Amino acid sequence: MAEYETQYQSLASYDEEEETDDNEIPVHDTNFMIHVVPESSRWNHIENLDDFFARVYNFHQRGGYVCMVVEDLLQLIQFLFVVWFSTFLASCVRYDVLFANEPNMTNHKVTIPEAIRPFDQCLGQFDFGIVLSLLVALVFWMFRLIKVIYNIVKYTEIRSFYIHALNISAAELPNMTWHEVQRCLLEVQKEQQMCIHKQELTELDLYHRILRFKNYMVAMVNKSLLPVKFKVPFLGDYAFLSTGLKYNLELILFWGPWSPFENNWKLKEDFRQSHRRKHLAEMLSKRILWIGIANLVLSPLIFLWQILYSFFRYAELIKRQPGILGARRWSNYSRLYLRHFNELDHEYNARLNRGYPAANMYMNIFTSRITIIMAKNVAFFAGSILAVLVVLSVYDEDVLSVEHVLTTISLAGLVVTACRVLIPDEHMVYCPEVLMRNILSHIHYIPDYWKGNAHTYKVRDEFAILFQYKLSYLIEELLSPLVTPFILCLSLRYKSLEIVDFFRNFTVTVVGVGDVCSFAQMDVRKHGHPEWAHKVDTEANQYNQAEDGKTELSLMHFHLTNPEWKPPNTGGTFIQTVQEEAQKEMSSLGTAQSEMPGVIPGMFNSHLPSLGLLPSTLNQGMGYNSLASSVAMQSTLYSPTTASAAPTGASGGHGIHHRLKGGISQIEGPLGGGNLGLLSSMTSSGSLHGSGIGMVPHSNQPRVDEGTLEMMSHDMSFSALYLHDLQFKRSRGQSSGENIDIRTRATWQRQDSNQSHVPMAHIQEAGQEDNCEELLSHPSNAAEENEQSISHLSSQAQGDDYHPLE
Repeated sequence: MAEYETQYQSLASYDEEEETDDNEIPVHDTNFMIHVVPESSRWNHIENLDDFFARVYNFHQRGGYVCMVVEDLLQLIQFLFVVWFSTFLASCVRYDVLFANEPNMTNHKVTIPEAIRPFDQCLGQFDFGIVLSLLVALVFWMFRLIKVIYNIVKYTEIRSFYIHALNISAAELPNMTWHEVQRCLLEVQKEQQMCIHKQELTELDLYHRILRFKNYMVAMVNKSLLPVKFKVPFLGDYAFLSTGLKYNLELILFWGPWSPFENNWKLKEDFRQSHRRKHLAEMLSKRILWIGIANLVLSPLIFLWQILYSFFRYAELIKRQPGILGARRWSNYSRLYLRHFNELDHEYNARLNRGYPAANMYMNIFTSRITIIMAKNVAFFAGSILAVLVVLSVYDEDVLSVEHVLTTISLAGLVVTACRVLIPDEHMVYCPEVLMRNILSHIHYIPDYWKGNAHTYKVRDEFAILFQYKLSYLIEELLSPLVTPFILCLSLRYKSLEIVDFFRNFTVTVVGVGDVCSFAQMDVRKHGHPEWAHKVDTEANQYNQAEDGKTELSLMHFHLTNPEWKPPNTGGTFIQTVQEEAQKEMSSLGTAQSEMPGVIPGMFNSHLPSLGLLPSTLNQGMGYNSLASSVAMQSTLYSPTTASAAPTGASGGHGIHHRLKGGISQIEGPLGGGNLGLLSSMTSSGSLHGSGIGMVPHSNQPRVDEGTLEMMSHDMSFSALYLHDLQFKRSRGQSSGENIDIRTRATWQRQDSNQSHVPMAHIQEAGQEDNCEELLSHPSNAAEENEQSISHLSSQAQGDDYHPLE
């Protein structure tokens, strides 16, 4: 009989291996068994699982041991370089010699040694300010050095955990998704009991550990608890959340020595007692005040550092690409406002990156005619001067030796480049509602009143808070040391009582995890919104419910990215109800199309506008070129004829697929897809039959090519848009099964309170939107028909007294 391997072995087997001692009494009873601890079981009962799981996640996302160590060491060297080079420029350079301002050096070519002071003279130039700055920088660098050494020790431990416990080598790591690593983690928990309070961990338990404090921050922003939005004179509403302010908020609320948390996983007991709320609020207010004062004292040094670091980091980039300051980025505020509960960084970044092109197109359509006219003329004048100087310098290089010629050429080039940023693309088509729905399919959160009003400057200005200029971001970071102390002392400290109440009311204890934000449980019954949680009895009032459908959308997103996770009863009921409604509506549309083939195509995107998410190759015969909800227009990777099934072989046994080698560590969810979203469920159930939409190829064998990864993102985008449409209908008292007529569709896409709506106008407007969609979905046709289409759009806009560029 074969012997099974076990961690328990007979004591006698160890006695035979060791030499017997004459003084020892031999043991003849072989019934005693001992537990043999293997090498890898040193990860049993890890005390700080939050830190451990976070390091495991970061180890995977940052590329492994070598990349992390090299990056940390280079950051230390970079800090030293900035301090040394700044001191060198301030004390060791003889600028009078460098600029040839001395009388006896007018005809002499200056050399580098002549422009640099000797070492002893450099030391003599040090004043009190420089010495103080160097001492503070040295102390700060020493703390960073200690932290880097500590982190390298931890990196070594995590590397050993990957190799011995997870059986993942350094060569395999870049070719594995986080979902695969997470699956290995859950298996190791069963064997080694990293968490002793729970036999088996779930995917949600891991996310709670990694994102415990992040979920609190997302919930606080969702409930408008943190003072980060202000009314600024001449600017209006503005969201200020710099990196420095965010660091201070986390220090005060989570991991600082006086924070409400006793450790990483437990809230202090005092914060659970309602009768101590006022006392705790007073104490928290005082601590915020003192931290604000400390920021104010250190603000000159921090401000100096921000200036130097920004200059060294961006000066060369701005010289090479002046238009970079006119580019846009997702603001720090949007990275909390738009984030789902329990959404890891790589999942969130992938979602925002997919929404970036549409967001950039949307912001670019809001340009005034006067700005365009001025930019074109300034570019003409500066370009003329630049062209003449370039031609003269090519003809005779001595022209460059003339004083200020190089400066003039550089400045003229910068002006021309900056003006080009202000001049829109002449082929741009104005479709704001279409673009806004495309943006919504990726970012998943917009206020209700944006729907139908995307053409207004009010919506544009509010969206600019989420999607800011990089120049605005740089200014925020530069001013952060000066602004942060005042926000802490004059705004945040007066929110102390609300913060104490928030921690008491929205903290729950989970077995095997500790204290977490109750919103992160994604309990639709407790925190759902009545307009979003349809057919689910929610007990939440205005104070307890998450805003903007955050609970429902987070639940759907987590369900798609973690298909093995089993949601609680209420969550499962909600997901099943939404899927059944989508399938029912699709079936009804398929039946209606056979009866009214000329009407349903125009109504389709209003009733289930998310079906525009299907790639253009799947929308055969229907003409559903809805740019509003088309995610596939930004990607042509998916093709049903070229999609192939997963390879049967996998290198190393960890699912390393040869078609996707490299760069897959940022992929959301499993490689093969979970087939749990609305789009997948409707495809597998046959609900798309008869609807006029080409069927998505469905197979029980998981796909692992690029097209499958695109369809995974389409699934969540489809679900987000469908949930928004259901909420839009319920907020207006319309049943979910009721078809939306043409008039409602026109109101959805564009609302103009100054104009009355008549049926014929709606049909024309629908045609206009479809024309925009077709142009932007098929660039080749758009180029040929550009002039005719733009003139048609302009006439329609003028007929409605609608002037987008003014």
